[in-house]
Amino acid sequence: MTGFAEYDNYDGLGLAELVRSGEVCAGDLLEEAIARNERVNGELNAVVHTFYDQARVAIEAGLPEGPFQGVPFLLKDLHLAMRGTTTSNGSGMWRDQIADHDSTLVQRYRQAGLVTFGKTNSPELGLMPVTEPKAFGPSRNPWDTDKTPGGSSGGSGAAVAAGIVPMAHASDGGGSIRIPAACCGLVGLKPSRGRVPFGPDKAEGWAGQSTSHVVSRSVRDTAAILDATAGPEVGEAYAAPYYGGSFLKAAQSAPAALKIAVSRQKWGKGAYQSDALAGIDASVALLEDLGHQVEEARPDYDGEALASLMFTIVSVNTALAARQRAGELGCSVDDLEMEDSTRFTMELGNSISAADYAEAIQMNQRAGRLLGEFHQKYDILLAPTLSSAPVSVGYISDAPPQEYGDRLVGFMGDTGLYNQTGQPSISLPLHWTDNNLPLGMMFTAAFGNDALLLQLAGQLEQSCPWWERRPPLHSRSDA
Repeated sequence: MTGFAEYDNYDGLGLAELVRSGEVCAGDLLEEAIARNERVNGELNAVVHTFYDQARVAIEAGLPEGPFQGVPFLLKDLHLAMRGTTTSNGSGMWRDQIADHDSTLVQRYRQAGLVTFGKTNSPELGLMPVTEPKAFGPSRNPWDTDKTPGGSSGGSGAAVAAGIVPMAHASDGGGSIRIPAACCGLVGLKPSRGRVPFGPDKAEGWAGQSTSHVVSRSVRDTAAILDATAGPEVGEAYAAPYYGGSFLKAAQSAPAALKIAVSRQKWGKGAYQSDALAGIDASVALLEDLGHQVEEARPDYDGEALASLMFTIVSVNTALAARQRAGELGCSVDDLEMEDSTRFTMELGNSISAADYAEAIQMNQRAGRLLGEFHQKYDILLAPTLSSAPVSVGYISDAPPQEYGDRLVGFMGDTGLYNQTGQPSISLPLHWTDNNLPLGMMFTAAFGNDALLLQLAGQLEQSCPWWERRPPLHSRSDA
């Protein structure tokens, strides 16, 4: 078996160009990715399912000539079906579930030329902002293996940061793309609601709060894979406003001077810690140097009340997932192999009335209109992605009950708001702490304005490049 020693010098688009030009073959890229996974995954626990031979067979059968032809890729082990592979949803409940078909998004990844060879760790049902499922054990952050890579796409974040793959699938129902991006020094875009297909197995995720995309090391990879996957599928419940251009071209074109609102205060419980505020100050200075107008401003809404509504929606959907799985297995929900926190969420969901659930959806939509009005004045809203730098593994999952809530809000930022409103929101690796831990900054645009967000992200990447930064635990052979 061979590999490709210069793997680290290229993002996904760069690797695909080498494949198209004949400078390297897809098989060599796959073997390099496999070797890297074998080298560091024992320490990271980022990848929980592998199917190397299936990936090799896909290459031998011939790959589509898409923008990422021959690029190694990983799927998050949550919700998406890929035929012949397990989707265990971070849980023992689905341990033996093998898909007989591909989800629509997986089909689009195949057509883009990606070569998927494994699935990444996720908390059970994606319910936590850290990745520590009992079924598979915790994922660890390559910047400091005592720290979390975030969640729920923590396995994907750790794998990309450690150089196993240039980008990996991630999903975001309350921050689960942006949180791992912030913890791992990556680009993490949550697209607008309805921009990326969710089906066909599920009509929606968490009442439209959840969507899929990737974590990556370059803005252009994030933009190009959105070009390859965006667009509604047949019978889609949601559709983002049509964008007739190229997201990749947008990312390569600097925006005009923007009016940007910044908030140094959280809307929900808790406060941004000093590291997060230092990142905001540095980001504001950078934006002003680029000619953008930055003002202290924030939408007027009750962040704590909205967070409670989100938990209502998540709890009811957890109860539904458990009921459906029990039906598939022919057992009672009491017999399901479920973590205590998941069972608590399920039981809460079963206690919520239909009227309360409907009200939560209505209030989400009202928040979307409120933020829409806010963006009539401001192009972008800036805040820290998280309240703090990455916390230690176990800090949240193993917290005493009386401390759990405070620890959670002391770590999380206000990512969930934009799941509720459906807006595009991106975490960019613009700040590192004095301890060399990443702490991403979050930029959010009006619903449907993903292209503007990518324009700004591309400009910031050029002005404050992060490409050369590598974590202490890296998968290259000389690390």
